[in-house]
Amino acid sequence: MEENKVAILDAGAQYGKVIDRKVRELKIKSELLPLETTASFLLANNYKAIIISGGPNSVYEDNAPKYDPSIFQCGLPLLGICYGMQLLNKEFGGDVNRTTSREDGQFKIKIDTKCSLFKNLNSEQKVLLTHSDSVTKPAEGFKIICNSKNITAGIANESKKLYGLQFHPEVELTENGKKIFQNFLFEISKLKPKFTMESREQLCIDYIKKSVGKSKVLMLVSGGVDSTVCAALLHKALNKDQLIALHIDNGFMRKDESKNVEASLKQNGLHLDVTNATQIFYDSTTIIEDKNTKIKKTTKPLCLTIDPEEKRKIIGDTFMNIANSLIEDLNLNPKDVYLAQGTLRPDLIESASELASNKADAIKTHHNDTDLVRELRRQGQVIEPLKDFHKDEVRSLGRDLNLPEEIVQRHPFPGPGLAIRIICAETPFMEKDFAETSIILKAIVNFSGAVKKPQATVQKIRDAITEEEQIYLEEITSSYSISVSLLPIKSVGVQGDCRTYSYVAALSSDESPNWQYLSTFAQIIPRICRNVNRVVYAFGQKITEPVTEITHTMLSKRVIETLREADSVATHALKESGEMKSIAQMPIVLIPIHFDRIPGSNIPSAQWSIVLRPFLTNDFMTGVAAVPGRQIKESTVKKMVEAVKQVPGISRVLFDLTSKPPGTTEWE
Repeated sequence: MEENKVAILDAGAQYGKVIDRKVRELKIKSELLPLETTASFLLANNYKAIIISGGPNSVYEDNAPKYDPSIFQCGLPLLGICYGMQLLNKEFGGDVNRTTSREDGQFKIKIDTKCSLFKNLNSEQKVLLTHSDSVTKPAEGFKIICNSKNITAGIANESKKLYGLQFHPEVELTENGKKIFQNFLFEISKLKPKFTMESREQLCIDYIKKSVGKSKVLMLVSGGVDSTVCAALLHKALNKDQLIALHIDNGFMRKDESKNVEASLKQNGLHLDVTNATQIFYDSTTIIEDKNTKIKKTTKPLCLTIDPEEKRKIIGDTFMNIANSLIEDLNLNPKDVYLAQGTLRPDLIESASELASNKADAIKTHHNDTDLVRELRRQGQVIEPLKDFHKDEVRSLGRDLNLPEEIVQRHPFPGPGLAIRIICAETPFMEKDFAETSIILKAIVNFSGAVKKPQATVQKIRDAITEEEQIYLEEITSSYSISVSLLPIKSVGVQGDCRTYSYVAALSSDESPNWQYLSTFAQIIPRICRNVNRVVYAFGQKITEPVTEITHTMLSKRVIETLREADSVATHALKESGEMKSIAQMPIVLIPIHFDRIPGSNIPSAQWSIVLRPFLTNDFMTGVAAVPGRQIKESTVKKMVEAVKQVPGISRVLFDLTSKPPGTTEWE
């Protein structure tokens, strides 16, 4: 196995660990190392190939990650992905620049099928591209091996076995990424698939026993698949008196969630203590540090907090405080009690945890990776058996542990629960670019008319999409009457391995929804308007008036109950349709938008709207919206919409059409 070892040098990619996983799946031993790892270290430790990950930086920035230039001259086959490709090109004298065309999403590219990296592939491939910088001049000795429109998507120097790809072969949105890795590992690097992982279950159990010894373990069980599998592992690895399993109802659970969690785990022989801490969470605060001044301050109570990052930190820290109180009540020494969490690799990557990557950009703080949790980790008091696992791997492990399929296939539900599926706001989010962005959006949905009056806005659209897409956009907009509204709210996205936090664009029409056309708009709008990371369709009549106000929204009990009921009826309709298993995840989100108010009237903005987010993914790091008529029946969507419309206080129901990237699965 030591003769078939690959080094993955981490430049801060959101998908860095996914590369590691893909290589392991091909039975090649891989290790994730810092980008600055030296060539002499790699050669001395018998690595046979190098992969450099993507990352959020520009290769010319002063704070760009350090690296050893000798890795490119040491004779080992090398594959640079995204930032890794740009670094490879720069090192050999090529040019990398920020261009007007930004790509974030799934695109078709043309490849050179004669290149060894693309052996046995067709000339056209669907891949995930996500970048701002591009190779504008290939380095001497390198040839272009693939193109996306007029952008270089791959370079190679085959004699030196050096390859660079602008796209991400490690994710599911690159349809033949596995084949590309096979070509690099087996055809180019001449490695042999000899690395077979031991039983994942036994590895986890050994880790738990070695870490815990005879101490006690406190496991906070949310009821999701991650925490349930973790609890089952602990139950199997430890003596009965060592495990304290606790479910805390934080007030943001789904309808009847706590009751169902207790019942399902009891069936599997695991005793679960349940505590209702609803009021404690509503009133809780925490200490945060201002990013600019570094001054620490106490947050507002959770029920009055708007910022999603603060909400997550308050909830995560409150979980820890309640856990500490329980340890005191049991007269236990905190130093003799370990905290167990069902933390997954994607949680750590998105939180920019040092356990996953010390260079990745923080997309969102997960409740199980707050500052308090990180401090406990440094003290060696945290047990996380699943920290190297992805969601589908955890499900496989759950089956090995004989957990019921209803638990194993349960849709992911975040630890903070409904709290981060409620977009809180006091005032509309309308920055200086709001009016200009609205104009560009209107030109996009009326492109066939806009091109008759050439202007800067039309040129901006042309620069961002291919000629083929321009022709199709003219065709769509000449035959389908559609309106677009820029909503004055923010949601989280990820573009170019970086966090974005910006606008939502809402499409609407008096005609029946043409989901193929709507999906096209969802793909191209974020590429043209980089400050829009999410596109939704609003059911009902065309929205004719600009939306410039919001409904004042906090985490009040009425707001939470409204979302809880909407989530319940929508999920029930999906289950009744028999399509629950075909959808990987379906967040139901409440946004503070009251549509269809009469302009200039004295009627205040007092209602909310609900967003349906059926989502398809295998790796839970990237994915696509489940399009009605394709991946989900239109009749099912109609049932969900009609059910949600019956919930009091709901203005409209919307459907999220955004892929990840640029829009994250959750809205916060």
